[in-house]
Amino acid sequence: MEKLHPGAKWQFRVKGYFLFLVLGLVLGSFVGPLFGSKSSGSSVSILLSVLGYILFAIIASEIYAQMSYNRWLYEFTDNGFKSERGIIWKRYSNIPYERIQNIDITRGIIARMFGFSSVMIQTAGFSGPARAEGNIPAVDIKKAEEIRNFLMGKITRRK
Repeated sequence: MEKLHPGAKWQFRVKGYFLFLVLGLVLGSFVGPLFGSKSSGSSVSILLSVLGYILFAIIASEIYAQMSYNRWLYEFTDNGFKSERGIIWKRYSNIPYERIQNIDITRGIIARMFGFSSVMIQTAGFSGPARAEGNIPAVDIKKAEEIRNFLMGKITRRK
């Protein structure tokens, strides 16, 4: 099985930062009023608490990025596309070539900065959210074109 482009770590890292930002805001809205009214609270202790949380969020996001990157694998077999991902809960996907309808290549701002593309494999009959059933979040730009050409060859051959 193949690994993602090393730049994918930045995608996972940013995702972790947003997760901890939202978590910090939610916790701050519940915990802040509890301690704010009972004690005068020195500004130094509040500042140290915030800095401690920021340090924790950075470390936890880095661990999340490394673990996500190491556990995201994909391959193209004789019968279809297979992917494996997940840290705690593993998710295995298998998409037969017969179900593939379209292949999109996208590049967001982080992808353009680090030189990779995302490959979205759309299938017949998928009624999930507004994303594709098959997704490779980070591959080299040339590799993305090779994947699209390979899959388009499989699609046109069956027609």
